[in-house]
Amino acid sequence: MIEGVLPVLKPAGFTSHDVVAKVRRIVRERRIGHTGTLDPDVTGVLPLCLGRATRIVEYLQEMPKTYRTTLKLGIATSTEDLSGDVVERMEVVEISEALVRESLARFLGTIQQTPPMFSAVKIQGKKLYELARQGIEVERPPRTVTIHRLELLSLNLDIPYPEFGLEVECSKGTYIRTLCADIGRALGYPAVMADLIRTASGSFKLDQCISLEGIEEAVADGTLPDYLVPVDRAISHMPSVRLPSPLSEMALRGMKIPFERLEGTTRADLQSTDGSGDAGDALVRVYSDGEQFIGIFRLAVDWLQPVKVFS
Repeated sequence: MIEGVLPVLKPAGFTSHDVVAKVRRIVRERRIGHTGTLDPDVTGVLPLCLGRATRIVEYLQEMPKTYRTTLKLGIATSTEDLSGDVVERMEVVEISEALVRESLARFLGTIQQTPPMFSAVKIQGKKLYELARQGIEVERPPRTVTIHRLELLSLNLDIPYPEFGLEVECSKGTYIRTLCADIGRALGYPAVMADLIRTASGSFKLDQCISLEGIEEAVADGTLPDYLVPVDRAISHMPSVRLPSPLSEMALRGMKIPFERLEGTTRADLQSTDGSGDAGDALVRVYSDGEQFIGIFRLAVDWLQPVKVFS
């Protein structure tokens, strides 16, 4: 039985669903789910959940993502990246590093984004990109996203269309191409995303990833399990508790565990490891006293209630 999270290096030219279908054929596992859509031209980290690990897709999807991108000033396209038709162009762009840095600072924290027309967002049951291909543009309600970090990596002002490299750590649902267009607008110029790579998805980093060719080789030589991250390690941002034998048996049967019987454990202990999350309604990894991962439970009032039992 195959079970775990496989950090895949997504190649250009594949949709996230294409990658899932390809890996499904290679490993011969029907239950596979990805943890965050990437556009076909985008490369980088795409964690896939295999087997019973598909039950934690929803938790991994919520984790922050990190990207590296190049923003090009003076040009705009219909898709906000270089795959679209040019809709605006300015031949003269005059900008300074100080102005760029000042503009970037304004996009840190919680911001509002309007999803691009060429996106999979649904409006009244229709995907926006389907409407866009018909030449139809509709009003899109803005959505709230969070930019945790926005760093200037490089700056080239001595070319006709100035470029600067950015590293962005952001919340789920952030469109980097829209961020690039909005930054350009704040600088007074049209802008487009020239390239994009996802360098991290939650705790999964680029150097952990295996290519599609590498997966084929690993299956052939029997080393695929070496690349699979166990379910409990993939959600290590959740706090954990260990139960003595009688309580472990109750948890394995999907029974509620009275919090008062967790000797030596306080509600503060169940705060998420990154300091976020509400300890009064925390999701918790539950283990037996023999270090066996039992499953995910929720601390609700005076109980640990089963959410997903694995063992």
